[in-house]
Amino acid sequence: MTPPRALRSPLNVLRSHRTLCAGLLAACAAIGAPTVAWAQSGSASSASAAAWPTRPVKIIVGFPGGTTPDMAARTLAEPLAKALGQPVVVENRPGASGNIAADLVAKASDDHTLGVVINGNLTSAKQLYPKLPYDPARDFAYLSLLTTAPLVMVAPANLPGGADFFAAARQAGGQWNYASVGNGSVAHLGMELIKSRVPGLAAEHIPFPGTPQVVTAMLGGQIQMALIAPGVAMPHVRSGKLQAIGLAGGRSGLVPEVPPLADAGVKNVNLEVWTALIGPASLSPAAKARLADLVPRIIRDAETRQKLFNQGWQAAGTSPEGLAARVKDEAALLGGIIQSRGIRLE
Repeated sequence: MTPPRALRSPLNVLRSHRTLCAGLLAACAAIGAPTVAWAQSGSASSASAAAWPTRPVKIIVGFPGGTTPDMAARTLAEPLAKALGQPVVVENRPGASGNIAADLVAKASDDHTLGVVINGNLTSAKQLYPKLPYDPARDFAYLSLLTTAPLVMVAPANLPGGADFFAAARQAGGQWNYASVGNGSVAHLGMELIKSRVPGLAAEHIPFPGTPQVVTAMLGGQIQMALIAPGVAMPHVRSGKLQAIGLAGGRSGLVPEVPPLADAGVKNVNLEVWTALIGPASLSPAAKARLADLVPRIIRDAETRQKLFNQGWQAAGTSPEGLAARVKDEAALLGGIIQSRGIRLE
């Protein structure tokens, strides 16, 4: 006679439980499979980013040593090298307002070449140079806005200051010169904007390869005015060799003692100089991901911020999207200056 269900043997009960558990485990495995695959995929991606770089990284700067873009690049290089576990070497390739260096970055294919550029290379170069060998919108990977700074209008200490400076400039007619770090640079376009705001100001433009050369020419009496970043301008102002006429914008914590140009009667002038980290468009996803994570954190670190402040920079440290937004806004602003002043370069 078959025993009642309640009286089945312990062996049969155990077998039933095993069958049920096996089924549940199979179902759980099937449900959990996508989650496991996603986690494994994420780990692989992180490992890939961490594997870059595999050799030293080069940062190309389009201006000579001692210029403000050079100082920003070297301030980034040391902590970035520590974070990456590879040397980071800064290479100066000056010329053509930084466009020679920018083109070298655009054409780099070694996955370990980056660039520190200034405004003009990304915002106005395409509008200024019909034969520009690179396309700022297509040929670069935007990584981070590094630093910003107001532009200080400086002049020799023996000239009148404030509003009297511009009265003297009008009287001089075309006898006065202004300098910039190159044709199409923000310092050049900014001075053209100032000229458009000061009727009768007819100063001629003389380009130089870098800010140190601008200062030397001004101290030698060849140049009567220039827009310079505070990191280079203010030591000469504070020593009494040069004077600050005003800021091309509102007041700044970097140079609280310098009034805006509006105080001297020059209204509606608002320009900054800035630096950004870029790579070629071919930069690998692993490199982009690691740099987009590390660079903003390095730039915003308290120690780095203080070093940059001492050089005359305000730390930015944005995301790639933040840099792209800044480029878009300033391309419209600088494009307006180029169009209104009829500036074209070969």
